[in-house]
Amino acid sequence: MSKVFFGGSRNLGRLNSAIRTRLRNLITNKHTVLIGDANGVDKAVQSFFAEEGYKSVIVYCMDNECRNNVGNWPIESVDSGGKRKDFSYFAMKDAKMSLDADYGFMIWDGESKGTLNNVLNLIQQNKQALVYISPKREFFPIKSTNDVNSIISNCSSEVVEYLNKKIKLEQRVATVNQVALDFS
Repeated sequence: MSKVFFGGSRNLGRLNSAIRTRLRNLITNKHTVLIGDANGVDKAVQSFFAEEGYKSVIVYCMDNECRNNVGNWPIESVDSGGKRKDFSYFAMKDAKMSLDADYGFMIWDGESKGTLNNVLNLIQQNKQALVYISPKREFFPIKSTNDVNSIISNCSSEVVEYLNKKIKLEQRVATVNQVALDFS
């Protein structure tokens, strides 16, 4: 079965019925869940799978230290090489999950740089993601940078500026598009 990378914003901690339905479909189809150990979406999704008694979950953490592992599942530890605990430290774990996954499922608040970074990592690897944008209460399939641009078009100019500063959003989208053109 497929490996699905879950991620999302740390300031979102509740899963509505639409998200829970999608998660139950993953159980029914026996997909392997790859999830981080952060508070927010990671912990909420972990709690859901623990409540459902789902066993096919792997929790990714840094340096063998999981902040959350609600279901006491196996862990995949990523070695930081002694880096300090900042965005790039935890992004290492997320990058490993995107490499190991076949697909992504992200729950985004419309602002989180980490969640959008995960989507970009997946797209750069020619993998797809399903993004639930919490403020819109809608799912968006992301298959290309055009789809990324579509969800970004709903963001304020301040958020886009922030994302450009923090994760080089427009530069990364342009790079993916250039690679696609080079292979055409």
